Amino acid sequence: MSRVPVFNSPLLLGFDRLEQMLDSVSKASADGYPPYNIERTDENRLRISLAVAGFSREDLTISVEDRQLIVRGRQGEDAEGRVFLHRGIAARQFQRRFVLAEGIEVQKAHTENGLLHIDLVRPEPEVRSRSIEIDAGP
Repeated sequence: MSRVPVFNSPLLLGFDRLEQMLDSVSKASADGYPPYNIERTDENRLRISLAVAGFSREDLTISVEDRQLIVRGRQGEDAEGRVFLHRGIAARQFQRRFVLAEGIEVQKAHTENGLLHIDLVRPEPEVRSRSIEIDAGP
């Protein structure tokens, strides 16, 4: 099923980058692995928690590229010399993308009990004001 372009109106010029980001997010969200939660921990703070049981800290990378938070996981092959009678736990690599709003910053990340927690913060916006002088005219 093909997606109808949202920004195909001639009145919406220059939104092609936004449409590309929406496409990449919709493709990434089609894969449900690993499952994740997003919670608001404070008025200006968010936490993303991903279920990454079986991944060590060394197996995970987090980066921010072009306002997208990208979490990647890749497990090393440690099954050498082991004989499995049943292997139901897959060593599966993943890549999960989250589009960040303007001003959102990644504060820290840590693992706990098989979960990867990524804390995000939105800095308080600066109130900007300036006075404009009114000229007397020509």
